Amino acid sequence: MCMNETKWKQHFYDDVEPIKLRDPLAVFLGAIDEKEEFIFTYADAVKLAGHSCPAVSGAYKITGKALEALYGSQTPVRGEISVRVLGSVHHGANGPISQVISLITGAAPETGFAGLSGEFARKDKLVFDEANEEPNAFIFTRDDNKRRVKVTYHPEKVPQKEDMSGLFMKCVSGTATEKEKEKFKELWQAKVRAVLFEEAKGLFTIERLDAV
Repeated sequence: MCMNETKWKQHFYDDVEPIKLRDPLAVFLGAIDEKEEFIFTYADAVKLAGHSCPAVSGAYKITGKALEALYGSQTPVRGEISVRVLGSVHHGANGPISQVISLITGAAPETGFAGLSGEFARKDKLVFDEANEEPNAFIFTRDDNKRRVKVTYHPEKVPQKEDMSGLFMKCVSGTATEKEKEKFKELWQAKVRAVLFEEAKGLFTIERLDAV
């Protein structure tokens, strides 16, 4: 471990498959060479969120599954993907999940990059569809061919130990012992691992949608 690298408490973060994309804007402005790729790891998502939880891990998997469904064996193109969140930014974990999706795909809300001479725009490619709310459902669209896929996450299917809630309440109230705090962390990260490695059936559903 390099002294300039984050020292993670959970070693399984390193075992999560990375997500690779091309980014034409990064090439155009000289950040990477044309044949190189952006490589996102689960640790990148944790750094963005500032924590690791079933929402953050779910967002990472949602994005990876959507890109695989849209591009197959091709390398996805960052900045050329639009995302529609089915629900408001305030519903459930839509806000934190959308941030991870934005990080990886480049699709951004109104605060995103506006582009250069009509190219490379990422602004307004991530939108919240409040009129068609579905819990934890996200539609990804390839801008080049309009192929679409909907990925729905089912966090209620994530395995959970019975004593998890009690430990959580003790930790947030400040009454937990050091041993209880460590046990809570262990159980919490076990839920994260279950999402990342799909240790339960039916955590994600993928629906291919007709082009519009």
